[in-house]
Amino acid sequence: MSEAQAVDFRCGTAALVGRPNVGKSTLLNAMLGWHLSIAGPKPQTTRHRILGILTRPLGQILFLDTPGIHRDGGRAMNRQLNRAARQAISEADVAVQVVEAGRWTAQDTQVWNALDASRPRLIAINKVDAIKAKSALLPFIEKIGGERAPDAVFLVSAKRRDGLDDLVSGIISRLPVGPAIFAEDELTDRSERFLAGEMVREQTMLRLSNELPYATTVEVTQFGEEGGRAVIHATIWVEREGQKAIVIGAGGAQLKAIGSAARRVMEKAFDRRVHLQLWVRVRENWSDDEAALKRFGYTE
Repeated sequence: MSEAQAVDFRCGTAALVGRPNVGKSTLLNAMLGWHLSIAGPKPQTTRHRILGILTRPLGQILFLDTPGIHRDGGRAMNRQLNRAARQAISEADVAVQVVEAGRWTAQDTQVWNALDASRPRLIAINKVDAIKAKSALLPFIEKIGGERAPDAVFLVSAKRRDGLDDLVSGIISRLPVGPAIFAEDELTDRSERFLAGEMVREQTMLRLSNELPYATTVEVTQFGEEGGRAVIHATIWVEREGQKAIVIGAGGAQLKAIGSAARRVMEKAFDRRVHLQLWVRVRENWSDDEAALKRFGYTE
């Protein structure tokens, strides 16, 4: 890094916020070039605030991927997800609200109103690849700019990785001047143990999101090394006995498929062989149990 670059180098946090299912996690993964945050077809796939680190010659962005902000529900899990998202907003140097191309809902307005107007607020319009005629987006962009006055609007496609460089540059230019906090090759502050649990949960949700959209969580009970491979034991928790049968499947076929898929993802991410064993257990109404949420790492 040159002396001039060192003087102008910027480093800070950027919160990726938005209503559920606008593609925040997919966008983060695309910018990092690495599968850090799990993504799925259902709301509440992201349940933790996850730090993703992107280092470029002119700056380092500490991305905070957050749960989707939604109308407060009665269950403890819903309240905790909203708290996590709002805390990230309050701590971030820059807020990036991700919205779906051509669609602005009341929930999008709720998210926008939660942003701190004293700090840069950017809007990333995602899924522009789904709009054939880009000119059709002009009224949408003008309406957003006129009614909300964001600091900047960016058109991106997380799926095709279009427009990402402009968004990254726009974020870096608005971060405070300062040295990098993490080494260039670091991508997250989360442990492999945490990531392993998320990878199992992702595969469970991908296969069973229609049957069990919110009822499962994963607890890694053992993470060690043996003979050059990671040895991981994890429990998939559900809320009812009937859900346990669904996760296991006929003759254990569903659980085996979840484990095989999760193991492949882990081996690619961790760059070594993985031995994974899974169990399924029941804890009734864990998602509305504050003690269970603390045990499973959703609260401090």
